[in-house]
Amino acid sequence: MMNRYESPKSGGEARLRYLDGEFQVVNAGQFVRCAVTGLPIQIDELKYWSVAFQEAYIDASASLSRYRERLADGS
Repeated sequence: MMNRYESPKSGGEARLRYLDGEFQVVNAGQFVRCAVTGLPIQIDELKYWSVAFQEAYIDASASLSRYRERLADGS
């Protein structure tokens, strides 16, 4: 179950702690950046992340790309 997220009064990039099936807001903001593309992801649209690597992904394709990259690196 996803956390309900209320948009902060100030914009900017958030810092999150990614958990299984949910996330915790460490520093409030309106978006996080995709670890693969660098594109901003609005917090209320965030659906893909890695608990192990603590990073967000814009879509399933970016998530799979990072997974394959990590396998190749042996991470």
